[in-house]
Amino acid sequence: MKGRTDRFALACFALVSVMALTIATTGAARAQKSGGILKIQHMDTPPSASIHEEATVSVAVPFMGLFNNLVMFDQHVAKNSFESIIPDLALSWTWGADGKTLAFKLRQGVRWHDGKPFTAKDVACTFDLLLSAENKLRRNPRGAWYGNVEKVTADGDFDATFHLKAPQPSLLALLASGYTPIYPCHIPIADMRRKPIGTGPFKFVELKMNEGIKLTKNTDYWKPGRPYLDGIEYTIIADRSTRMLSFVSGKFDMTFPTDVTVPLLKNIKKDAPQAQCTMRATGVSTNLIVNRDAPPFDDPKIRRAMALTLDRQAFIDILSEGQSTMGGAMLAPPDGVWGLPPEKLKTIIGYGDVAKSREEARELMKQAGYGPGPDKRLKLKVSTRNIATFRDPAVILLDQLKQIYIDAELEVIDTSVYYNRVFKKDYVVALNLTGSAVDDPDVTFFEGYACGSLRNYNNYCDPEMTKLFEAQSRETDQKKRLKMVWEIDAKLQEDIARPIISNGKAAGCWQPYVKGVTLHSNSIYNGTRYEDVWLDR
Repeated sequence: MKGRTDRFALACFALVSVMALTIATTGAARAQKSGGILKIQHMDTPPSASIHEEATVSVAVPFMGLFNNLVMFDQHVAKNSFESIIPDLALSWTWGADGKTLAFKLRQGVRWHDGKPFTAKDVACTFDLLLSAENKLRRNPRGAWYGNVEKVTADGDFDATFHLKAPQPSLLALLASGYTPIYPCHIPIADMRRKPIGTGPFKFVELKMNEGIKLTKNTDYWKPGRPYLDGIEYTIIADRSTRMLSFVSGKFDMTFPTDVTVPLLKNIKKDAPQAQCTMRATGVSTNLIVNRDAPPFDDPKIRRAMALTLDRQAFIDILSEGQSTMGGAMLAPPDGVWGLPPEKLKTIIGYGDVAKSREEARELMKQAGYGPGPDKRLKLKVSTRNIATFRDPAVILLDQLKQIYIDAELEVIDTSVYYNRVFKKDYVVALNLTGSAVDDPDVTFFEGYACGSLRNYNNYCDPEMTKLFEAQSRETDQKKRLKMVWEIDAKLQEDIARPIISNGKAAGCWQPYVKGVTLHSNSIYNGTRYEDVWLDR
């Protein structure tokens, strides 16, 4: 990206000018204060502290503050975009003329939490883990992001280069995600699960199952004056009603960033009107996953019938009082850039007349040998994660499946076990939530639908579709790429690859004395560094 360094310098100059003007006009009364422990709620025990090995916001949120990326999404710009990507461990970057190399100049003087110096070798080691075919990680949920990366080289102590098989303009956005921290070469990956070491503003103290997570200030952080906080404590409270009551009573400074539903937000506004809250799109879809290798779900008639019985608007009305949105694989507009517009959704299977769709679904079930008689109904378990955002839509799903001769019971599974189960395809039918770390097709398509991807939970595999994923990834004209993405998304829905029920919205709330908080509006994975958060009390 030629000229990026100059543009960044110009932006910094403009920012400094604005800050100077603000200080001159408002005085120093708003100066940040150092000190204090930020107390945040957490909904369940993270399966580990290793961001690169996990696939849940339960890990990304509390542990992002331990690390730095090469680049990151500006923590104070709510909507992630290419324009909001800023330097982090990288000072600058340059694309090669053929679009197949991305070279980074790295920051000097940065140290890991144990005092060891950060160098380009750490960048190369991190991506060696992610690119390795030898399974150096216990699991690699986002390995599919980097299928186009041939290798990453350390070209000196502070120079690192990504070598690509083909041009991929979106790579920089993938590197900016909270899911792409740089790991240290000298720490065994096993230690990163329970005693992680980073270069970030906070250091790890402890992770106690069913109790909480504690982080403390990194007093040697490479950003002068940061962080303002002395530490952060995440307290695990399994019951959401208890979490809401404890926030309203003032026992906590913040809710978990995605914990507050539309109905709960009304209660908070009534009971704690001073609270600051942000309701926004999360970039998380509620979806149905079916193990297509497990009989009788290896029969496409049954999978199609299950997709046809979904009354998406009922889910939306019940769970979010109409505020969530219908969509396909990509986040629906206007919150998302790439999602199918409403007029195109209406032409896709299951997005139109629900009564008519269910008639077709019942006929398909009869063809597969099932029917209304008590001895002909299909009995199964619907698995889901044992938190409210999964359980609540799962209950609705059970009721809707009854419309097509399926009697299902709910199986709730703790987070630490749930993801192991779906990774191993050890389930039959599940109500799942899938978050996209970056609103970009290269994340959603390769991670969720490409052959062999760990997060392709139901083993959908179409080599021809994978070729289309690759073609859109290389397209530099955004208008052309958008048209390609729409065609791919529509085809995924027609293939019943992973029926999408809705794109969610949720709020996070914080007490008025908590300053410097910006909750991101199109991803829940990239905005919890908290190095600029401070307590005004």
